[in-house]
This record gives sequence, structure tokens and C-alpha cells, in this order.
Amino acid sequence: MLHRRTVLSGIAAALTAPAIHAQAAQAPGITDTEITFGNTYPYSGPASGYATNAKAEAAYFRMLNDQGGINGRKLNFLSLDDAASPPKTVEQTRRLIEQEQVAFLFNPLGTASNTAIVKYVNMKKVPHLFLATGADQWGNYKEHPWTIGWQPSYRTEAQIYGKYIQKNKPDARIGIIYQNDDFGRDYIYGLQDVIGPEAMKSVKTVSYELTDPTVDSQLVSLKAAGVDTLIAAASIKFGALVIRKVRELDWHPLHLQSNVSVSVGGVMIPAGPQNGVGVISSTYMKDPTDPAWNSDPDMVTWRAFMAKYYPDGDLNDAGNVYGYGLAKTMEHVLRACGSDLSRDNIMRQATSMDHVKNPILLPGITLSTSPTNYRPLRQLQLMKWNGKTWDRFGEIIEGANV
Repeated sequence: MLHRRTVLSGIAAALTAPAIHAQAAQAPGITDTEITFGNTYPYSGPASGYATNAKAEAAYFRMLNDQGGINGRKLNFLSLDDAASPPKTVEQTRRLIEQEQVAFLFNPLGTASNTAIVKYVNMKKVPHLFLATGADQWGNYKEHPWTIGWQPSYRTEAQIYGKYIQKNKPDARIGIIYQNDDFGRDYIYGLQDVIGPEAMKSVKTVSYELTDPTVDSQLVSLKAAGVDTLIAAASIKFGALVIRKVRELDWHPLHLQSNVSVSVGGVMIPAGPQNGVGVISSTYMKDPTDPAWNSDPDMVTWRAFMAKYYPDGDLNDAGNVYGYGLAKTMEHVLRACGSDLSRDNIMRQATSMDHVKNPILLPGITLSTSPTNYRPLRQLQLMKWNGKTWDRFGEIIEGANV
């Protein structure tokens, strides 16, 4: 599937030196009137629930295009289906870079998918920006200087869960169900960071593959092992399956679930809203189902945007808030580039954000990067599902670099 979207426009460039403009104009994907960029997303397959993120991004770019573009240029946003299959991601990414001549990659989804392309992209020196994955490796600026994440690290998230368990259930018998890839394994590493390698030996772990039809047998084995505290490092489809099966088993563990699989529309409703009561997760974004944001000016603006530019989008799906926030971040970077839209400068601006505010982030959380900090977000707040929405509790917690 190929989605072409023209995007972004805005400030007249202050930088008008001919040499700078020529550098930008000569960069792949850049003309005097247009910027072409793209990503891969799973519009089909078991992770297709995340596709709404990219659809919201395309809608945001369409809105900006209607407003005139950025720096005197319109943008073509090319979003290709990779079905969350790493070999397909490689194929589609090569198409974007070698055939479509994109200036940069923006928010491609998936830990395994991005792992499959990261060496190629860095070899080509193509900005690989704000990945839709919280894998801890995306903060490794020395190993892959052209790749940067956006959301808090999964490892940081797991550290926070480990600390919560230590404080509230010190004698917990912990079990982890995790996706068998770098995404899932980051939760194991994060928990071990907190409880230590010796205690980790008593943690029961089971994995699943993205192509598995269910996770029933894995959960049955965790219950049979006496697990009373469950960490689910699961992606969107499997997050719903875990919640539903735990209830079917009449099992009542302390249940902590990855924040990438807690969308109300994409996970909690399909799982059965009452089945997830008491599940704990974490957030850094404003939840569209939380009444606390009903009158929030930024969320009022988001709902108006959805009504006009993505009317088919689910207002209960946090993925649509996420996509809006990511596109807003990309807008910030491109505006900061001025007339110099060379790949070097695009990367420079992406790694020079100083406490940048974003309308979808919780109050007090901002985006900060530097040439030695490729983790834009490192703060989270815990939340608990009440059957209708997520109730935030406790303080905003700062994660540590590992």
C-alpha cells in the first residue's frame, strides 16, 4: 500500500545564502517546492492495529499542507505497508531510499523491523527519525548516529515497573510474557536492572512469536507456576489477548502491561473493558478517554483536527494522539531547519531539541535531545484501568540511561 501525502509548510526561511539553499536543493528528496520523506507501517498483518498512527500522521501533514507547507515547500509523505515483517521492511525501505529518493525516514514502526534496516540506513547516512519503538538500542548514538527514537525506552518502563513491584509487593512471584524480539527482551533487562541477576533467576518467563494465533498456553503455564505478578511485554493484538485470557483463567495477578498495548479503542475494548480492571501501565501522553482532558485546549484542538482531517479515526484510540504528537515533532524539526534541508542539518536539528513542548505530552514532560542524548522522552507516570478509562497515579518518574 502506498500513501502519498503532501505535508508541511510555514516560515519563510531566514537562511537565504545561495550555498545553503543549493545544498538543500541537491539533497535527495528535496526540490525548491517539495520535500519527500516516508516510513513503513503494518497496514496488514497481526500488528495492523498500529496503522492508525501513520494515518493520523498523514492527516496532520495534509493539514499543514493546506496551510501552505513548510519553508516554502510542500512535502510528500510516502507510507508503505511492511506487515511488520522485517524482510518486507528491508524491501520497502530500500524502495523509499533508492527509488523514491526520500530525504529521511520518519517514525517507521517496530523493533524487529527497524533492527533489520538500521545498519543499512546508517551506512547510507539517511536520517532515521523518531522511531515508533521504545527499544533501548535507539539511544545508542555511537553505534548508529543517524537513528533516534522518540518514546521512553521499554527498558526504562520495565525498571519503573520493577520498582513499583519492590515497593508494593516485595514477595512477588513474578512472571513475564514477552514478544520474542528485542522489544520483549528489553522488559527482561529492565526488570533485572532493578531486582538483580540473582533474583531474576526465580522469574518465570515465557515468549510468543508475532505470528502466533494465541498466547493461551503460555499464560496457563505462568498461572500453574504460581505467578502472582504478571508483566506483559506484548504488542497491541497480544495485549488484548493477554487481558482476555487472564480473566478466562479466573487468575488475579498484579498485572502490569506495556504502554504500547493499552489503547482504549485498540486494546481495552477488544479485550472486554471489564476484563482489564486493575491492570497497571504507564504513560507520557494525554489519554483521549480521560475526562481530565475534556476541556484541555490542546486536546480540544486535537479533536477538531480529527473531525476535519481524519473523521474515520477512533477518538478513543491513543494511537491517533500519538501520531499527531509525532507529526508535530517532525514539524518542529523541519521548521528549525530553515532553508537548510540537507540531511546533516535535519539530523542536527532532531538532536538539538531543548525542552520542546508538545501538545499531547503530560504537563511537565518535554522533548530534549543533544548529540549525546538520543532519548527525547525519559519520563512516565503510572496509571490503572478502571473499566472505562485510565486513572493516573503517583508522580511523574524520570528514567535513567542504561
